[in-house]
This record gives sequence, structure tokens and C-alpha cells, in this order.
Amino acid sequence: MLSYPSGMTVSSRALHVLSDALRAHRNQRRTRWRKLTPGRQALLVIAHLRKGETYADLACGFGVGTSTVYRYLREAIRLLAAMAPTLEQAIEVAIGKAFVILDG
Repeated sequence: MLSYPSGMTVSSRALHVLSDALRAHRNQRRTRWRKLTPGRQALLVIAHLRKGETYADLACGFGVGTSTVYRYLREAIRLLAAMAPTLEQAIEVAIGKAFVILDG
């Protein structure tokens, strides 16, 4: 676990997985320059998803515009959604478990 000045604790694994996915996506698209590194973008996304930080707060904290925050979030959420298992895959994993908690 990593702890940041805002008091937010973040799983280093989650941060690395998202950073790696963003880095690969940028390389695939041959993106030449971005305001934030993949690691900082991942932290921005996790801050929004975990703490519900507003676009304005994120823009101020990371030194980017609110439209950039919006684009960075949409990009990362699309990547996370693509990495998520399908319903069939989730059911197959659940079959092997002693119990499953369904939420949401």
C-alpha cells in the first residue's frame, strides 16, 4: 500500500496495473507527448474512482485543465473495462468458490 499526502492509501498493484495499461495504450497509439506520465494519470484516475474527487479538484491538484481530466478519466475507464472479465468468465470463477458475495 502506498500513502499520499491527501491521506489516500492506494494499492501499489492497482497503480502499477493501470500505469502499465496506460503506457501500453500510449505506445500503441504512438502518443508523443502528454501533460502527465502514465503513473500520474493512473493516480488521478484512482483518486477519482476511490475518493470521488471532482474534475475541478483533480485539475487543480494535478496542474491540468478540467477537459484534460475528463479525457484522461474516459481513456483509463475504457482500458479498465476492456481488462474486466466477461460475465461467463466471472461465473466460471464463481463456480469454484465456496461462496460468492454479489454487490451492485
